[in-house]
Amino acid sequence: MEDMPLVLGKRTYSSRLIIGTGKYADYSTMKEALTASGAQLVTVALRRVDLAAKGEQSLFHWLPEGMTVLPNTAGCRTSEEAVRTCRLARELALGDLVKLEVIGDPKTLFPDVEETLAAARILVKDGFTVLPYLIDDPIAARKLEDLGCAAVMPLAAPIGSGLGIRNPYNLALILEQAQVPVIVDAGVGTASDAAVALELGCDGVLMNTAIALAREPQRMARAMKLAVEAGRQAFLAGRMPKKLYASASSPIEGLLPR
Repeated sequence: MEDMPLVLGKRTYSSRLIIGTGKYADYSTMKEALTASGAQLVTVALRRVDLAAKGEQSLFHWLPEGMTVLPNTAGCRTSEEAVRTCRLARELALGDLVKLEVIGDPKTLFPDVEETLAAARILVKDGFTVLPYLIDDPIAARKLEDLGCAAVMPLAAPIGSGLGIRNPYNLALILEQAQVPVIVDAGVGTASDAAVALELGCDGVLMNTAIALAREPQRMARAMKLAVEAGRQAFLAGRMPKKLYASASSPIEGLLPR
């Protein structure tokens, strides 16, 4: 099976790894990890960034050249806040590709589906290319796609938990019906989690904490790059069927008699 690039709206990307900018010990470490990841999309929480900072005090100064900024609405609790944040990103010349995130619960950081749908409806009509964060709910995913979102981004587990994919069955249902890219967002803890997401057929994975809080963020970023690539190739190759009993790996016909 021939591979195709990741298509988000009118944009195409060869990397299926999207990486965040939060929780790093310092900007220098962040830049090293971003570079090692090979990612082309880097997500930035506009409500948590000092937009007035200049030079080396600005997060944007440390982003590797050539990376596309994906503004996100982290920290927003209502559709109005999310829409306002996206419009700010456009005013800052960051483009119209946005990650929509409307949090409904401060403990789990699960998204508010109703507010997410309301914001998506407005943003799509306003010309934004919307990538919404949602729980692993096939119904919510279908509704967001029907509204015109360019992808759906179900969580694998709570944000920052590192628990890995908790419900592959719901992801499978989302993948079965989706006509837009499905990108796992949140919950990835290590490289094997990323590989599993791609092996299941997900089109990409977005992560931050798993890399930023690793003992060696740069090394973990490279591990995630390789895991995403390996998982994608395994999906395209098609795994062997699972069997209950052993199956000889070499022919048994023609063996010498005892």
